[in-house]
Amino acid sequence: MQHSELGDSGVEVSEVGFGAWVVGTDWWGDRSEDDAIEMVRYAVEQGITYFDTGDVYGHGRSEELLGEALSDVRDEVTIATKVGYDFYNNPQAGHGELPKEMDPEYLREAVHKSLERLEIDSVDVLQLHNADVDEITPDVLELLDELEEDGLIDATGLALGPSIGWLAEGDLAIEEEFDSVQLVWNVLEQEVGNHFLETIERTGSSTSLIPRVPHSSGILNEQVTPDTELGEGDHRGFRPEEWYETGWEKLEKLRFLERDGERTMGQASIAWLLSHESVATVTPTFRTTDDIDEWAAASDVPKLSDEEMARVAELYENDFEIDRDDGMDSLRSSVDGEDIESAGLDKLAAD
Repeated sequence: MQHSELGDSGVEVSEVGFGAWVVGTDWWGDRSEDDAIEMVRYAVEQGITYFDTGDVYGHGRSEELLGEALSDVRDEVTIATKVGYDFYNNPQAGHGELPKEMDPEYLREAVHKSLERLEIDSVDVLQLHNADVDEITPDVLELLDELEEDGLIDATGLALGPSIGWLAEGDLAIEEEFDSVQLVWNVLEQEVGNHFLETIERTGSSTSLIPRVPHSSGILNEQVTPDTELGEGDHRGFRPEEWYETGWEKLEKLRFLERDGERTMGQASIAWLLSHESVATVTPTFRTTDDIDEWAAASDVPKLSDEEMARVAELYENDFEIDRDDGMDSLRSSVDGEDIESAGLDKLAAD
């Protein structure tokens, strides 16, 4: 396992991380809490040292279980969490979005509660959870500085969600030199990641990018095939059918990334992201220990060649030569599409 620094923070992360939204929730398949703890500990054994959770996952339960699982190796791992959703005063309704609360006083209290659940004195990386661009105020930025000065956090980040905000939010975080920006980014969904690469280059920012959903909800690792029936409540089921149908066609055009016995498609999908200099770590959604075995090794498989990277870029630029709507022709935006339009992307803001 290779490691990288998150921004200029001095915080080290494994190139393959563990997204702990599968711990304490059933949104990516049901498992017992004992099984979830064993998965986390198994991940440590396979060299994973970066663990990413959020206070809203399971309404604090993910943090509690992660803290328990990592208690014996706290000094060997990097823990990140997110704050900004007020689940304390609002019940969860299915997969619907809870009300956000970015008031500095609320955020400070949320951080202390997260530390209690994780059973740690400080968190390595604190991320604002899906904050809109107008919610990242000077007072919030000042709070993040204060938390760092108080020794409660070591690095700051912004976690972006597709139903909340994209380009304007990430650009602001990069310009303010947050240590990390987390985003959905994979070989089938490149617009936002490519845009932030350009922003980092333009500004000279040290911000690191943390891609999640590297397998595009199961297409690129072939865990969702035409024969798959997603269980009720499985978060991947919220993708439209057209997305999967088009994605399976695109997958066949990417088969050249596989190398028999050396690199699987699931590993290549992660390796493609790690080929970008600004990417510090990738957080796939592990469902089993077999997933951990395969994807944790992605840090050490043969790197993608310049020719392979160029071929992927050409395929994407030409829509994989597939002339059919994939059902997801919108990049969602918190500023009515102004950020998308100014970036020159041929997409519409979602209603």
